[in-house]
Amino acid sequence: MSYSELAQMELMNAINSIKSESELIEFRNMLAKYFADKAQKAIDALWDNGAINNDTIEEWGKEHMRTCIRKDFFLKNTKK
Repeated sequence: MSYSELAQMELMNAINSIKSESELIEFRNMLAKYFADKAQKAIDALWDNGAINNDTIEEWGKEHMRTCIRKDFFLKNTKK
């Protein structure tokens, strides 16, 4: 069995034990914190090895990365 399959089983077991909205919120927060911590460690590693620095972050702040949304496509796909 792969690690991915084992992880899915562990998640299903955890999900099956959720009995209330507050437990669901706690579970979501736990997952969010886990992935935020992983992202932070990856960013720290990039910083430590010099792949990014203050200049890089300043440049990211100036980037325009949104995609252009065609108005006709948007209107056609949002009508009820």
